[in-house]
Amino acid sequence: MKKVLGKLMLGITGWKLVVHDQSFKQEKKVILVCVPHTSNWDFYYSLACFWILGFPFKIFIKDYYTRSWFGFLFKAIGCIGVDRSKNQNLVEYAVHLINDTDEIALINTPEGTRSYASKWKQGFYHIAKQTDIPIALCYADYKKKQCGVMKLIKVEDQSFEQVLDKITPYYTAEMAKFPKNYNPKLY
Repeated sequence: MKKVLGKLMLGITGWKLVVHDQSFKQEKKVILVCVPHTSNWDFYYSLACFWILGFPFKIFIKDYYTRSWFGFLFKAIGCIGVDRSKNQNLVEYAVHLINDTDEIALINTPEGTRSYASKWKQGFYHIAKQTDIPIALCYADYKKKQCGVMKLIKVEDQSFEQVLDKITPYYTAEMAKFPKNYNPKLY
């Protein structure tokens, strides 16, 4: 049902799903790095994309959305509410979540905000390193009206900066809904 709904969501808006790296489909566990993140519409396109791919995903969001009267909807689609006013070790929690399941895709928006971010947050890197699972470079390209998966990257023994140097060429400000809010300098 979700697959059909995802196709309908993209079809209505004239968008299409493009998976450049087919090896993505063989992964049982993966970190989905979704960039650029400059609009609430990014969530809509990501949701449609991942429903079509049929991957059971989880995403950390502000707990306001999961505690409100409509919170059951967000929980049903895989959202986990996080109280951002408290210092929580989300990396450790995510590692346990990944290790305790056979199949999962954890969505991460390393910009951390829809506004301009001076640098990316490092959580996705530490989660991938500690769980030894790949990072899938996911995108929503408003210029081409495409969303999908570009490439899988393994962290292995690379530093955060080395991983970002591999990621940088795949994303441009022109892809974003609001290009001025995307910072091409990731660290």
